[in-house]
Amino acid sequence: MNILGVSCGYHDAAVSIINDKGDILFAGHSERYSKIKNDPNICLGLMNDATKDHDVHKIAYYETPWKKQLRRFYSGEGIQWGNFSARSILNKQLDRDLGPENYSSHSHHLSHAAAGFQTSPFDRATVVVIDAIGEWDTISIWGAEYDKNSIARYKRLWRQKYPHSIGLFYSAMTEHVGLKPNEDEYILMGMAAYGKLSPYVCQMKFIENEWNITFKDNLHIGFPHEVKDSYNQSGFTKEDLAHSAQQFVESLIYNVMRRAKDFKWSTNLVYMGGVALNCSANRNIGEYFEKVWILPNPGDAGSSLGAAALTYGKQLNWSTAYLGYNISGKYPVNLALDHLLNSSMVGIANGKAEFGPRALGNRSLLADPRGDSIKDKVNEIKQRQKFRPFAPVILEEYVDNYFHMPRGFNNSRYMQVIATCRFPELFPAIVHVDGTSRVQTVPRDGSGIRELLEKWYVLTGCPMLLNTSLNIKGMPMVNDEQDARDFETHYGVKVLT
Repeated sequence: MNILGVSCGYHDAAVSIINDKGDILFAGHSERYSKIKNDPNICLGLMNDATKDHDVHKIAYYETPWKKQLRRFYSGEGIQWGNFSARSILNKQLDRDLGPENYSSHSHHLSHAAAGFQTSPFDRATVVVIDAIGEWDTISIWGAEYDKNSIARYKRLWRQKYPHSIGLFYSAMTEHVGLKPNEDEYILMGMAAYGKLSPYVCQMKFIENEWNITFKDNLHIGFPHEVKDSYNQSGFTKEDLAHSAQQFVESLIYNVMRRAKDFKWSTNLVYMGGVALNCSANRNIGEYFEKVWILPNPGDAGSSLGAAALTYGKQLNWSTAYLGYNISGKYPVNLALDHLLNSSMVGIANGKAEFGPRALGNRSLLADPRGDSIKDKVNEIKQRQKFRPFAPVILEEYVDNYFHMPRGFNNSRYMQVIATCRFPELFPAIVHVDGTSRVQTVPRDGSGIRELLEKWYVLTGCPMLLNTSLNIKGMPMVNDEQDARDFETHYGVKVLT
């Protein structure tokens, strides 16, 4: 029996397929097939790829639509009468007529929690979910464990409801500095390092008063529906606002973590929801828990896997994030080395696409992290703001030689946390202005990127490369062979498949 998990209707639609042994057969994003950034709808190409080798026997939807519609009514957004049931949504999205025995739906935050816990290495864990909004919940804390029959059980310990939302606040700040909400939050995070906090304390109080951000137990905040261009008249910059917003949100996240720790359910943490992608904030969550697991796709797309996991009930066999479209053929290690040694950079599109927003070596633009010019060169190719940092991908056994890894993270296999670089002057291309790097560590897993790094280290004495996603500006990450050719034509950078 194969189970199809579906997340769609809001942003970044995705599907996952698991079998009755807990194997993840496929997981992919709709945008990679439709070429529509953050596509909220299920693309036919995605479904064709997901099901070409796998029959589907049950379908699981990632949230409870009627609850979401009631919240929309409450917030003044209006009810979408055609989206009142999972069956009606799935019939439209999948273009098929489902019988009542063929599908199920689960709550939004529980799908987040299951995607994390049932892929984690833990038998028992505290699960924290922080996002913009589910049906009503914006934050939830769960106690998770497996019973004597190995079925995952979840006990909700605490929750926060709309309109008090950390995720909505951060998205509002993203929009306020001229970026695109629900898409460019990671740019705001990078911009924050260029701002100042000290003179902005009073400004944050001004925002509190003007935007009706309310507090309760040092945790609750209200969503600022009306954005006002206040900082321009106050002598503050967008970078200052980004910095203060980041610091403010971090303090709220840590309050949630303290609350979660105080339940004393487990010293293991599973952290999920879109806010879990804030790798700057993640650097300190190890202060509250001994071990941390964050799925590489903790947002709504990853909940397609969570919905399927809930229907399955047991622990999934998680081993890799390479779960999407497959570009067959041997990983081009030797050709990549030639390009790196001769031109300092190369694109690689090979093997199965990554499930999640991070390029982890199979859809990556790689470059030599040493030298003063490479960062600007790669930024120019990708047409990015010059202040934005790049990530290092490093042989895992050498990470402590080059980075101060934060507590709770002895590795970072999915770029989930920042670490301070020990030698920023040697690797300017992968170090941000604040001295940190969003590290990806590669274990001895037999992957193509592992073999490439090993040979690069032998030839250069450097165990790391610069790694950024292979995508044309404004477009989703490269998915298939045609996308790779388009990138090569557009930017004049060789892409090896």
